[in-house]
Amino acid sequence: MSSATDTPAVVAALAVDGLADAVLAALSTVRDPELDEPITTLGFVASCAVSEEGQAQVRLRLPTYFCAPNFAFLMVADAYDAVAAVPGVQSTEVILDDHFASDAINAGVAARAGFVGSFDGEATDELDELRATFLRKAVLAGTDLVCRPLVAAGRAPAELAALTLGDVPSSPDLTRLRQRRADLGLPADDESFLLLDPATGDRVAESSVPLHLRRARLTRTGIDANTSICSGMLQARYREPRPQIP
Repeated sequence: MSSATDTPAVVAALAVDGLADAVLAALSTVRDPELDEPITTLGFVASCAVSEEGQAQVRLRLPTYFCAPNFAFLMVADAYDAVAAVPGVQSTEVILDDHFASDAINAGVAARAGFVGSFDGEATDELDELRATFLRKAVLAGTDLVCRPLVAAGRAPAELAALTLGDVPSSPDLTRLRQRRADLGLPADDESFLLLDPATGDRVAESSVPLHLRRARLTRTGIDANTSICSGMLQARYREPRPQIP
């Protein structure tokens, strides 16, 4: 005897719910390039809907009407790519609302035109170098998070300069640092030195460790401050709780 959950309508609803969960999981991999946090946890995903036919529509919003269009484009384009890659999604639409360049960004991403093609006559370069710049900052910020407990435990510059990633106790911060280094094309295996110059990939010499750690801490502090500011501006702009997106 079949149960109520075996009916076609219920089965279809479960399938849609599962696909929606997969789409949300994909969106959680998309980060604000400057803040290095998922757009889901930042509250930038205003809504996400998936139809029975596998049509996914995502609406994004940002803290201000004048957020930098290059940052906005990266997030919309990355969200489109992430959602479109989810098995079962047949069509993808990502819409940026309430932004001065929404029309150009939405149309350009939908047409897969790239940043230059989306802002014809205004942009001269794609955004690969911008993405790399912020990845380098993310690596520095991650280095600070991993090194702070080591410094607090009394590790001297000579010891820090000699440490490899495999020497460092496992932690979410270390996993994140490995991921950001891999994204940037830097070595991230256990044998790789903990302290690397994110611009060159060179090992940081013992004499340069204190300066490197100061740069790392300043970078992390700046990212944290910008994240706090953006969060406050988003809440002030929309005057409502952030959507409950995982």
